[in-house]
Amino acid sequence: MIWFKQVTVEQLNSRPKNHIGGLLDIVFTEIGEDYLCATMPVDERTHQPAGILHGGASVVLAETLGSIASYLCVNPERFIAVGLEVNANHLRSVSSGYVKGVCKPLHIGAKTHVWDIKLYNEKGKITCVSRLTTAILPKPQG
Repeated sequence: MIWFKQVTVEQLNSRPKNHIGGLLDIVFTEIGEDYLCATMPVDERTHQPAGILHGGASVVLAETLGSIASYLCVNPERFIAVGLEVNANHLRSVSSGYVKGVCKPLHIGAKTHVWDIKLYNEKGKITCVSRLTTAILPKPQG
């Protein structure tokens, strides 16, 4: 297991909702030995004007998954994880339902983590591939 300590999806989903992940209704669905999954609805909150999933919303799901995954890999009393770089390739449009993100590590180092995040539609077809690099920083004191 890559996680610093065991956590449940219920604990992840009980976090305060006053952030972008809460506003977009991102819900964690599964934690494996080396992966983390979440879903996000595709609706008026996440659409672009053409009525399909906004690429930025896909990136929010990807960065949420990777940032939380990094947070789960470090001692939260000593470190924080912050996004350093994110990219995404949007491969297939989605107009309704939900997308599921699956986040797996490519590199877990002392100062950086690199995550591979793939988004899928309800039929299991890939819609977006993303890579997130997080910086692992000392937790601010005070």
